[in-house]
Amino acid sequence: MSDRIFGVVGILISIGYVFAALAIEESFLSDAVGPKAFPLIIAAILGISSLVIALRPDAEPAWPSLARLVEIAAAVVVLILYAEMLPVAGFVIATAFAAAYLAWRLGSSLLEAVLTGIGTSVGIYVIFHLVLGLSLARGPFGF
Repeated sequence: MSDRIFGVVGILISIGYVFAALAIEESFLSDAVGPKAFPLIIAAILGISSLVIALRPDAEPAWPSLARLVEIAAAVVVLILYAEMLPVAGFVIATAFAAAYLAWRLGSSLLEAVLTGIGTSVGIYVIFHLVLGLSLARGPFGF
């Protein structure tokens, strides 16, 4: 029963995502695909996946333990804080902290997690900002 509820909730979220995507105003300078394409693709994938879950539920779903649910909630909080800190700390710093925490919770040692966070943030910055020329949130140090 819980799988069906989860699937229906996913379908409702995907429908809401479609309405939000269709409400995006397009600029006269937008590219051929436009800003609505990516959100609509995400909504379609979410909707199809949720429909499959609702129509073919697992007979005996295995729910995670309370400790695992707390870790999932902590990861969600970190991602929300990441989104809030992007304009303040900038892309490189905020991404380094978020990626380091998530790598640590996924089983890396503390040193590995810090190196992963730094490598991820610097690597993405180099590719997206320096190579592709895309704008990323600037922090107090200008990057």
